[in-house]
Amino acid sequence: MWPCGGRRQRRLGAAALLLFVVWLLLRRFNWSELTPLGLWGRTLGLQTENSQFLLEGMPFRIFGGSMHYFRVPREYWEDRMLKMKACGLNTLTTYVPWNLHEQQRGKFDFSQNLDLEAFLSLAAKNGLWVILRPGPYICSEWDLGGLPSWLLQDPEMQLRTTYKGFTEAVDAYFDRLMRVVVPLQYKRGGPIIAVQVENEYGSYAKDPNYMTYVKMALLKRGIVELLMTSDNKNGLSFGLVEGALATVNFQKLEPGLLKYLDTVQRDQPKMVMEYWTGWFDNWGGPHYVFDADEMVTTVASVLKTGASINLYMFHGGTNFGFMNGALEADEYKSDVTSYDYDAVLTEAGDYTSKFFKLRQLFSVIIGHPLPLPPMIESKASYGAILLHQYISLWDVLPSLLQPIKSEFPVNMENLHLNDSTGQSYGYVLYETVIFGGGQLHTRNHVRDRAQVFVNTVYVGELDYNTVELFIPEGQGFRQLKLLVENRGRVNYGLALNEQRKGLVGDVFLNKTPLRNFKIYSLEMKPAFMKSLQQVSGWSSVPDYFVGPAFFRGRLWIEQQPQDTFLKLQGWEKGVVFVNGQNLGRYWKIGPQETLYLPGPWLKKGDNEIVIFEERTAGRIIQSVDIPYLGRTQYVD
Repeated sequence: MWPCGGRRQRRLGAAALLLFVVWLLLRRFNWSELTPLGLWGRTLGLQTENSQFLLEGMPFRIFGGSMHYFRVPREYWEDRMLKMKACGLNTLTTYVPWNLHEQQRGKFDFSQNLDLEAFLSLAAKNGLWVILRPGPYICSEWDLGGLPSWLLQDPEMQLRTTYKGFTEAVDAYFDRLMRVVVPLQYKRGGPIIAVQVENEYGSYAKDPNYMTYVKMALLKRGIVELLMTSDNKNGLSFGLVEGALATVNFQKLEPGLLKYLDTVQRDQPKMVMEYWTGWFDNWGGPHYVFDADEMVTTVASVLKTGASINLYMFHGGTNFGFMNGALEADEYKSDVTSYDYDAVLTEAGDYTSKFFKLRQLFSVIIGHPLPLPPMIESKASYGAILLHQYISLWDVLPSLLQPIKSEFPVNMENLHLNDSTGQSYGYVLYETVIFGGGQLHTRNHVRDRAQVFVNTVYVGELDYNTVELFIPEGQGFRQLKLLVENRGRVNYGLALNEQRKGLVGDVFLNKTPLRNFKIYSLEMKPAFMKSLQQVSGWSSVPDYFVGPAFFRGRLWIEQQPQDTFLKLQGWEKGVVFVNGQNLGRYWKIGPQETLYLPGPWLKKGDNEIVIFEERTAGRIIQSVDIPYLGRTQYVD
């Protein structure tokens, strides 16, 4: 009996073990529970077979959300990831901005808020897979679609092609970037399950060899995971590359749109790489919103077909600094500072009705409870902040800036600065001497907006729509000053090669080209802002003063700092810096009326606020606990 009983026990034990292994496998490959840190034995990676995704040979669906590490303070990365998990998502997608990681040619930065390795590792820790979208072009309503402006120093540059000057720069960048990316791939134990080849190339399609070049550039440097492309419907067939899965981008599900994917690739899983949960805003327009019920209904319709989906954006964040992009269709329109996008989370990471509606939808599909949503961080209203001191731009110039002297106007990118990589963002002041007055004509060479002064007297503005300005007569020689703002480079469309900024050609007075310029670079980098604190000449603000000038004040905080929003009612146009951090641009034409100020950028005690105001200054700004992004208009 004992031998027989022992065999029976062993059989029962083996059966129990088998059942446990089956249960474990089923649990492992349930898409909602499968996590980077909980998966062992990685060999196959993400694959496509019979119109479905497989991970380690088991069915897998991608329920993703986009969040960009460079638009979110590092201190909040984990909070946003936990909210992704609480919404029912299993995958994070992010772009990689070349123009931040290599601001100067050959000098790379993967530190602090640009620590891509830390961001991706944090995603793994929090149970999120990653689809990486490394470009080199990313669009994303980001300056020049993420391409560094120094590429435009070459007058013959052909961006997003196999032009030698472009591919050499991409090769050098990918050499450095892939040292971070390759070890974090799925088959190396990391969270990256797929990598996108370029971005929406079908809408550009200037070089039939380019996509193959980018694909091979990834493969040669050790990318072994599934490759994908991403295009809207009209660009799908032009953005394909052999060996990469085509995915589609849209907001409204047209009849037959997903089936259209079958016309460009058969028997492949369907994926929406960008389901647009909202839309971005331009200066002078409305704040766009997209109906939450319509959004969730469309997401449900996509999921019902068995397709995978990525929500663009799950959390938009902010175009801090001068990094916003622009559109140029019928006319040039620059994007606002906020990238709230009317997304699933707000610009400050708070929940919206979209979050809870999606959470309900995903929980039904998953069939078991989702993690509890993290608590919302409270916001602070610190009240009125007095800007008590100012210094005119004209008084700053002799102390802090050395002019570049040039017979001809020089565009921003070709100024001999920053180890010969030029100026990327901000303002440039062009100064020359004139005799008499007359008609000033730009011949559309101002990029993007210029304030015009004679000596220090404001005369008017020049931009894409205003190309002529009358200069009053005066005695003797006078200084003509053009303060030119780069409002953001176009990030989408066929005009990328024409995105040089500043004065991009001659400006004429009475049909005679102006010559012999002093050119001042006003990039307003941290070193400049720090030096500005020490410069002499700061004075009490008079009852009425017009810029261009810098204004400064103090915000005293007693307790642990919290997120807040700065309202600049009474101010006209400019940029705000808090403790040296560039929050971005404001402009009274709206729609955006408040700037997001993250709590981690504040400190207990004294906080310095500096405002560069181009024209009409107020005396105070308001710290409020509710953002105002402008009058709303529903996306058509």
